[in-house]
Amino acid sequence: MEESIAYAKKYLEDLLSFFGLNTDIYATSEDGEVIELNIPSTHLNGFLIGQRGETMRSLQFIVSSALKNQNFPVTRVNVDVAEYKKQRADRLAKTAEEWVKQVQESGKPYEVRPMNAADRRVVHRVAADAGLASESVGEGRDRHIVLKIAE
Repeated sequence: MEESIAYAKKYLEDLLSFFGLNTDIYATSEDGEVIELNIPSTHLNGFLIGQRGETMRSLQFIVSSALKNQNFPVTRVNVDVAEYKKQRADRLAKTAEEWVKQVQESGKPYEVRPMNAADRRVVHRVAADAGLASESVGEGRDRHIVLKIAE
């Protein structure tokens, strides 16, 4: 595990150095399944995050592919720039709490707009904490969550 973390950290630092960003990346793995790579806040935040986090997801894919190519046992990677994902998840959780309240008050199912897998995990967690049932439906970019009263 330690070798996977060290390799992923060095690989991302080397990749960022091509863009003129020489920074120390904080790398951990809390559960032993996902390598967390946190890039501190710099003048390149917007560039590294990209539109709606697309560049961050691309960096995750590149580092994960490099780990797979080197036959490391752990290849799931999560890249965060200046705690963008954490702040986004916190905002989404607050919104999801409003959706949960709406379902609890009306008793009617609520269909959430399509979102990526990481965002869906946040909404599923909030729904489960509130005792609601939630399920992902749809395919690809249309995949979304339906919140409903647990049966």
